Amino acid sequence: MAWAKFPYPDPAYVYTPARLKRAWPQLHLGDAEPFPQLPQVLEAWIAFHAGQFEEAAHKGLAAGVEGYAAAHKASCIHAVYLEGGVQKRRARLLEVAERCEEQQEQEPRNPAGFYWHAVALGRYAQDISVAAALAQGIAGRVRHSLERTLELAPRHADAHIALGVYHAEIIDKIGALVAKLTYGASRDAALRHFRAALEINVRSAIARIEYANALIMLDGGDKENEAALLCQQAASLEPHDAMEKLDIERARKKLEP
Repeated sequence: MAWAKFPYPDPAYVYTPARLKRAWPQLHLGDAEPFPQLPQVLEAWIAFHAGQFEEAAHKGLAAGVEGYAAAHKASCIHAVYLEGGVQKRRARLLEVAERCEEQQEQEPRNPAGFYWHAVALGRYAQDISVAAALAQGIAGRVRHSLERTLELAPRHADAHIALGVYHAEIIDKIGALVAKLTYGASRDAALRHFRAALEINVRSAIARIEYANALIMLDGGDKENEAALLCQQAASLEPHDAMEKLDIERARKKLEP
């Protein structure tokens, strides 16, 4: 069955190779992904930025391990934002995690194999409930992969976001003391990672959205105004590709009464 279509198609998101190369540094501030050298991988990224996620995943996988980052990003973004079927979403996320483990063996210095492993497992954990994921030992695998990502790419803004989410969600589910003793999670670490992400990628909508969510998880109503401001900032940003559009629309929905 075909994947659900991206609901906000826009010619502005359809990049030519030359235009994508010029825009690449800004579009990939979050994931620190290098500009592709293989034409078929470039085609996968063009499809991704246009919101053609299924095509991007297929083209990325067809290119071999060099195209895995494009395939994994397309698969995860579509699964999280557009896949309505619970079992299909979970299966796709686990498939990404499994392929990432293969990629880690083939490309142990490539941060993408570790980052998308963490994202796929983390989103799967959110889907089945964080409490269930903790019981299955997923948290440790997520943290290990994110920390390895930052060892390989210290300015990987999206890994900082994901680590901020990691700390905040564990504290929210099991309390600050147990979270600290069992998983090394802390409020200060969560906030530090979100701030680091925004220092690297100042116009990131998803950093603001997840930061807002974390503030509510960590501090409740005391941070409602600050969280709302972060969502307002995210909602006011101008999207430059399909993924950014999905993030910005998510922020706008959070602000609806």
